[in-house]
Parts: sequence; C-alpha cells; structure tokens
Amino acid sequence: MLNTTTHDQKIRTFSISNDPDWYEAFPDVALTKSGRLVCTFAECVHHGDRSQTRIVCCHSDDCGETWSDKRAVTELKKGELFYNCARIVALRNGRLALNVDCCEPPQKGVERSTSNIIYFSEDDGMTWSDPMQTPVQGIVPDRIIERADGRWLIAAHGQSNAGRLVQRVWWTDDQGASWQGPGIVGDLEDHQLCEASIIDLGDVLVALMRENSFDGRDAFKSMSYDGGEHWTTPVRFPLPGCHRPVGGQLSDGRVLITHRYMQGGKGWVGYWTQNTFVALTDRESLLAERRSDAWARIMPLDFDRSPESDTGYTGWIQFPDGDIYVVNYIMDDAAKAQIRGYRFSPDMFYVGAPKD
Repeated sequence: MLNTTTHDQKIRTFSISNDPDWYEAFPDVALTKSGRLVCTFAECVHHGDRSQTRIVCCHSDDCGETWSDKRAVTELKKGELFYNCARIVALRNGRLALNVDCCEPPQKGVERSTSNIIYFSEDDGMTWSDPMQTPVQGIVPDRIIERADGRWLIAAHGQSNAGRLVQRVWWTDDQGASWQGPGIVGDLEDHQLCEASIIDLGDVLVALMRENSFDGRDAFKSMSYDGGEHWTTPVRFPLPGCHRPVGGQLSDGRVLITHRYMQGGKGWVGYWTQNTFVALTDRESLLAERRSDAWARIMPLDFDRSPESDTGYTGWIQFPDGDIYVVNYIMDDAAKAQIRGYRFSPDMFYVGAPKD
C-alpha cells in the first residue's frame, strides 16, 4: 500500500501488480458474491509490441488492500495473433465472465481481423473454462452488460466502409448460444467513435464513446430504448479529451465514469497520456439532448510522471458500503507499466452537501 489516509477524505492507492518482466496493462475488476475482488489484465512486451501476450488475473480477499500472485487465464500467445483488452463482470448467477479480443496486427489500409471470446469461472477466478466463441468483431470490447431480462450485450469497434471508426454492439438472449447484431451504436462523418461503455439505466441504455481524432474532443453518447438494437445519433458529452470511458450507475442513482484524459496538441507520443480522471454525473445529464444541459464533476485520479507515460484504461466496482475501487495501469515509477488500485468515497466530489 502506498498511502493510508482516511478513505472518505483521500484517495487510497494500492499496488496490485508490478512485474519488471512484463508490461502490464488494460485492467478490469469484478466483485464476487463472496466479497472477493478479481482483477484481470494483459501481459505484453510493450503497448506498441504485442509479439508476446497473455491474459492473467489475481484476487484480493481484503477489499483490495493486498493481492494474490498472478494466474494465467489464457496461454501465452507468440507471433501474429495477440490478446488485447480483457473485461470481467460478475454475472447474477455467481459466475465470472471474462471477454477479450484476439487480434492480428493492423496492416496499412486494411482493418485488423479480430475475434472476441468469453471465459467463465465458477470459483471466483481460481480456474477458467475453455473459451466460448462469439461473432463479435472489433477491438477494445466493453464488458458484458447483463440486463434484467437476461439479455447480454458486448460492444466493440472497427472500421466502417467509409474508413472511419464505427462503434457496434451484439446481443444474445440465451447466454451465448445464439447472437444477433451488429447494431450501430455510433457512426458519424468526420469523427472516430470507439471504445464504448454501455450504462444500463433500466428503461434506457446509454453508450459513452471515445472520439479518436487525438485533438482533445469531448466524449460522445448515444441512447437505445429497445435493449441495444437501435441507437440515437451520437451527441457530445462534457468530458473533454475523454479516452476509454468506463461508466456505471451507483447505488444512489448517480453515475460514475473513469477515463483517460488526452488533451491533444503537438504529437501524441511520449507525453500523450498522462492523466486518469474520474467523473460524477447523473441520469438526466446522460439523457440530455444538448451538451449544455449536462453536467459532470471531474476529479483527478492519478498522474503518470514517467517520461514515457502510458495510463488510463480502467475498471471499477462499488462496495456495499458505497466506496469505489478503481483499477488502472500506469508507468510512473516502474520500469514497465504496472497495475494500481484506488479506493475512495463518492463524497470526495463535494465538501458539504451538493447543491440541488
């Protein structure tokens, strides 16, 4: 543990994994019914070198204070195919579901071929099933969204016929036995929409998306009122420079979003991704038709001091006591990227009671 201040006043920071032999990145976390935290992430040579990759996981039985050694979920891949960004969720039946995209390196002018597979664990992440194949095509998938009616959704993005990034979603009503889609979540001329995070608000789904033009543009959002099959035209949401949003509704109804901040400017190598933010908003803002009708309070979560800074892909859960636990990858004081955890109370967003 790096510091131990009172959780309702400060962000407490923890080391989850810091292995000098691997570039550890792109984590996610789930909270099981037993109270265990299970964190998954990728091992690779470097963010820009995926010649060797593996998906691993570790667990914590003390609310993220200490973490177990890593365990392999997949085999070590070498060569053309590589594992990219794994996501994990605790399903209502108690199983853990871990989905990950398996990619070919991109070639000039040709979209990379990708497949998305799902692993299941019946024992809180100690062992994993053989992979279930899905028809989902695209990279950086969202975690599985499990709706109250039993429908699962997986979002991933790829390239449209027009050459721009387009965000898509697939769905299954029988736990993966058959799939439908894709539905088009976001596709806008002169924009690059990707890395969607779908937030289930009950009667409506809201997808927050990264805009990938690398010039500090806002996040975009679209809505679905039919379980993810059709989506509204994307509009801006007041999270400037937002990369890889991860959103969800808190127990009190408010909405939390973690994301990388990428401001744009001269070049984007070296100092392009230094900050990880966490934002608080509400249902009304997510459903607002105009940017000016939405609000978000944005709080710094961590800053990457490394001259080769690389950070900002996150996952998070909320504990029964209301506290938030975020997982993130960051270079900072490590030779290669490491995995950190952060615990804080949503009350940190305000001193005193928030205004109505």
